[in-house]
Amino acid sequence: MLTITGAESIFIDDTTERGGDLRIVDGIVDGRIADAPIGDGPSGAGPVGDGVAAGDTLDATGCVVTPGLVNAHHHLMQTAFRTLPGTRGVPMATWLPAMATAYAASGIDPDLCFAAASAGVAEGLLCGVTTVADHHLAWPEGADSVAIASATAAAARELGARLVFVRGSARDDPAAAATSAEEIVTALLPGVHGGVSADGMLQLAVGPAGVHSDTEETFRLFGEVAARFGLRRRTQANEQVDVAIALERYGRRPIDLLEEWGWLAPDVTIAHLCEVTAGEIRRIGAAGASATHAPGCDLPMGWGIAPVAALRAASVAVGLGTSGGGSNDAGHLLADARLAMQVAPLVGPPLSAREVLGMATAGSAAGLGRSELGHLRPGAAADLCVWDVSGVADAGVADPVAGLLWATPGRRPRHVVVAGRVVVRDGRLVARDERAITAALAGRVLRR
Repeated sequence: MLTITGAESIFIDDTTERGGDLRIVDGIVDGRIADAPIGDGPSGAGPVGDGVAAGDTLDATGCVVTPGLVNAHHHLMQTAFRTLPGTRGVPMATWLPAMATAYAASGIDPDLCFAAASAGVAEGLLCGVTTVADHHLAWPEGADSVAIASATAAAARELGARLVFVRGSARDDPAAAATSAEEIVTALLPGVHGGVSADGMLQLAVGPAGVHSDTEETFRLFGEVAARFGLRRRTQANEQVDVAIALERYGRRPIDLLEEWGWLAPDVTIAHLCEVTAGEIRRIGAAGASATHAPGCDLPMGWGIAPVAALRAASVAVGLGTSGGGSNDAGHLLADARLAMQVAPLVGPPLSAREVLGMATAGSAAGLGRSELGHLRPGAAADLCVWDVSGVADAGVADPVAGLLWATPGRRPRHVVVAGRVVVRDGRLVARDERAITAALAGRVLRR
């Protein structure tokens, strides 16, 4: 059993908070509440693969405990391609070919994907992200797609994070992409229907990059793979070039095409949605599709702002994602939550810190179809973060939960727990040395 003791506040979900202690038994949040402090247990947890030592205790005095953050939209491979010349603050029509050129020059292979995913997942864990959805879009001709997916999954598994690996497509041959998706599912989750491993640490999904890059055939064939294996579907829409290309190529807007192609449905999550009309928002809500807001990518690049409040008012579950290192350059989801809260009034009514924190947790989990994630109610998967709010950066803060977002943009958690296992303790990774991960990616990048 792992016990979190002495927390100033425990953010159960966006409507419920309490103080005190939190018990975790076999990786699940226990329904019992400890009314009195629990005695100190052994000082250290075992390695990630060995779980937690019996009676282990994490001191949360002066801290706020939240569910683990769920990054609903990332491109982990782009961690190797941050701040490239010619890719900052440029139109998407310029950015896309610049990134494609860099990918081609580097050679996308399992070695690079492992190194980049290790760095991206480690960065996320150190910033409180316990689950990350990786929409992988770069598939060189002849690439071993199973090896690339396996390398990414191995990086997350080694660090103790949950991974949602999305077999994406960006102008790939439709039939080849669909066959690749089937091979990945068969190799990584043999005999599993529903796309989630028995321990919940790996999930698979499919997702074209968008109507700007993929044809109706790609959407149809990926949809067939999803139906056959019970996978979630994900795509991107209404982010700058998407609307322009859809109108030029089809004479239709992206949401019209997604609806026509069967991709407005409860198992579909759409990222970005920067330029959507009121009517389109109503249709997304009526279809039961979910959305992912990525302000840390879209705002700095000048690509738009999703009308989050309007989406939520239309009963669309909205999650939060960082998008990739090629546009955001950071995997700090809490910082992006802060940004989302601050810019919301530019496109609608304000959003409270608790609403946005809910987006970064349960909202993102809803888009993944993972009702056990993103909250700390009894029976939840024991993914959580312990945030120190006792320092000078929080001095004078009247509401420590709201202060998580309003104060300290670069905030990092003291401890992070995934599936009941401590994966970050006192601000350091448990499973691997952060400097070794950085050096490994640097070495691979230098070989471009």
